[in-house]
Amino acid sequence: MEYSGYALVAVAHGSRDPRALPVVRALLARVRALRPGLPIRLGHLGLDRPLLADTLAGLRGGAVLVPLLFGHGHHVTHDLPAALATAPHLDGRIAAPLGPHPLLAEALHGRLAEAGFDPYAAPGRPAHTAVVLAAAGSRAPRSAADTDAVAALLSARLGGLPVVTGYASAAAPTVTGAVRALTARGHRRIAVAGCFAAPGWFAARCAADAPDIAAAPLGDHPALARLLLHRYDDALVAGGGGAAGGGASVRDSTGAATVAV
Repeated sequence: MEYSGYALVAVAHGSRDPRALPVVRALLARVRALRPGLPIRLGHLGLDRPLLADTLAGLRGGAVLVPLLFGHGHHVTHDLPAALATAPHLDGRIAAPLGPHPLLAEALHGRLAEAGFDPYAAPGRPAHTAVVLAAAGSRAPRSAADTDAVAALLSARLGGLPVVTGYASAAAPTVTGAVRALTARGHRRIAVAGCFAAPGWFAARCAADAPDIAAAPLGDHPALARLLLHRYDDALVAGGGGAAGGGASVRDSTGAATVAV
């Protein structure tokens, strides 16, 4: 797809972990390689710079906010529309979060494989093998439904292997609780796959709770880079496409209400 006149603004959560920002920048470098000529910017909700408000202030024309987040939690449904409301000079659109989508399941599977997870490496192993899909957690019911849908997609990609959700905060069960439940069901080899774009406190906490294998954050996995562009393209289609104008409307493809600025 040719450049539409809308910049892609990747919205990261932000982290105090010094490894996070280089990982996010590596992901965006992969996205740029896939779509040369597309203006790609980065904005953080907090903790890291550039902050989203500063990124939006420096843009003109149109922008599609693509959250590096994995479900319809408070950041996606409230913080992003609020950020665009403070940038009336932009024709802003909000893309859907990264989950659920088959490309996300592909990236999760890839990171598990890189960590050495192979449920079919020996006869009989799949019957005693399972995965905990770890996520940050949210009090929003729709966010939990999104995570459950990602778990189902990952399970299908793993040939029907059990995949259950576990959370770092704000929702239940915890990763430890999910591991205990799987152990009680007879699963002796349990891996943890994390819905985390970059290293950070939540990712480290969930990995520490893995009894066996813990996959790395998704980072610059090629499937995640393709997913960012897919969400960007979908947001343009949902908003009618075309070149950016000088208006100040906010078109939201996340399923939240449209916000008039």
